[in-house]
Amino acid sequence: MSIFSRKKTDRFTELLLKQAEYSLEGMQLLLQYVKNPDDALARQVSEVEGQADEVRRILIDELNRTFVTPIDREDIFALSGTVDDVLDYAYSTVEEMTLLKVQPNAYIERMVSLMTDAARELHNAIARLEDHPQVATDHAVRAKALENRMETVYRDAIADLFKSPRDMDHVVEMFKLREIYRHLSNAADRGDAAANVIADIVVKKM
Repeated sequence: MSIFSRKKTDRFTELLLKQAEYSLEGMQLLLQYVKNPDDALARQVSEVEGQADEVRRILIDELNRTFVTPIDREDIFALSGTVDDVLDYAYSTVEEMTLLKVQPNAYIERMVSLMTDAARELHNAIARLEDHPQVATDHAVRAKALENRMETVYRDAIADLFKSPRDMDHVVEMFKLREIYRHLSNAADRGDAAANVIADIVVKKM
């Protein structure tokens, strides 16, 4: 692994952590939105997603201008990308719900709640990655466990969705809901990928 100055180590950790903060904030706003759909909350998710994109652009610029990194550069890039993807899917979920006029249900709320918890675990993992890597691994494992629970809820939601279509309007609603469920499932997949990158980084540090 590369050896790096304290200042630059802090810079990359700071940027990754800022991304994780935005990801968590976006999921928290999404959770509020699915409990009480509101245009103002939808706009806030969009704003947070834009701010997170700017942080990622800065991180990539720093990465391109830095020869020696505290963590393998491909791991920094991968972790940044997967954390960003989680927030992207939070944003696209709100966007699709608004566009398709989908009302939240118990499955959506449960999935978003689990993803919010997973985003919190990823944030905690990145916060401890530099000084307490084993603790970071513990948080990453919890994030993966939440992804597994999320996928169980997703499968239950899909099974329930296609159980008893009533008429054409109901069929249209089913396909709309399936799109929302898929967005949330994809968010969970990216959270799981982020947890895997964190685990890989810790192994390389040991």
